[in-house]
Amino acid sequence: MEGTAKHAQWHWQEEGTSWKGVGIYHVTLTVTSREPLLGTLVIPDSDPAQARVELTELGRALLECQRSLPLFCPEIQILQYCLMPDHLHSIWYVRCSMEKSIRYVAQGFWRAAKKAGRAFSYMHSPSRLIGGATNENPASTAAANPASPPFLSSLAPASSRENPLRARLGDEAYYALPPLFTEVPFLRPLSRRGQLQAMIHYVQLNPQRLATKRLMPGFFHVQEGIVIAGRIYAAVGNILLLQAKQFATVHVSHTLVDEAAQGRHQPMRNYMNGCVLAARQGTVMVSPFISPQEKAVKEVLIKEQHPFIVLADNGFRDYYKPPTDLFDAVAAGRVLLLSPWEYNAGKRHISRADCVALNAMAEEIAAM
Repeated sequence: MEGTAKHAQWHWQEEGTSWKGVGIYHVTLTVTSREPLLGTLVIPDSDPAQARVELTELGRALLECQRSLPLFCPEIQILQYCLMPDHLHSIWYVRCSMEKSIRYVAQGFWRAAKKAGRAFSYMHSPSRLIGGATNENPASTAAANPASPPFLSSLAPASSRENPLRARLGDEAYYALPPLFTEVPFLRPLSRRGQLQAMIHYVQLNPQRLATKRLMPGFFHVQEGIVIAGRIYAAVGNILLLQAKQFATVHVSHTLVDEAAQGRHQPMRNYMNGCVLAARQGTVMVSPFISPQEKAVKEVLIKEQHPFIVLADNGFRDYYKPPTDLFDAVAAGRVLLLSPWEYNAGKRHISRADCVALNAMAEEIAAM
């Protein structure tokens, strides 16, 4: 793992080009319907820390597809994975240059997953015809063939390119089966220092986080149409924090940053300490927490378990989960996240205009 740090920095290629070199990717494949077809979440003693996912046959088949990847692409190593009831998180390490792009590899994995999905659909279809597609009445055919072959018997080994179910049914009937995985895997390149370890931690904690959301759904539900100071927000977390008696912003000004850069650090220290002292006295701090100094204040608020409000630079997608550093605080009701914008899947970086707007919103909330 340490050797990966020696590789030069790289970036995801523009549309129409392909990336074939060394890199690390976070890969997510999702059951499009979001049904729990891959496994069942089990929470022993209602303790999220003990949560685990018991796999279905389809879940085991999907993992077998992933395990076969290095057979087709020996350049790829699976560093970490976690199968959830309706999706799979994986971290793929491309150890050396490949002849084909990582997108091509991901599409191959997707095709194998869809093959497993169609077999699953066939075995669980009420109108399934044992022995192949015919013009016979489905009910009479099933009665004549009461034995139900196991799901996995419809699949060739993941390392094989054979497709016994397609050969049995014929192309038309086979491709009419729902593939379950109808979108290509989401690929996110990891190129910054610390991203890999953070993503491994994120993947490992997925069952625990889902268990926490199941046990305390209220704080994780996305609430729409929250009106504050005439502005409409979406919210995640404890909405009751808006009823606090006292608010204050955390906004480290350019003046403080410039003074610190010139060696005068005391004004910055005084301001940051003042934010923490206000929180200790019951003030709910409000901020987008953008700059390193503001993030340092947030870390203290989390550590000392003070309530605060975060202005987010993007909206909340379906099945949203708070960032790792905020997750436990949200579950405990100490954090409220607000965003005035719709979720934008293509957003990667916060702009200066966003920063100015979010700081202005924090001032509006603090003035209530």
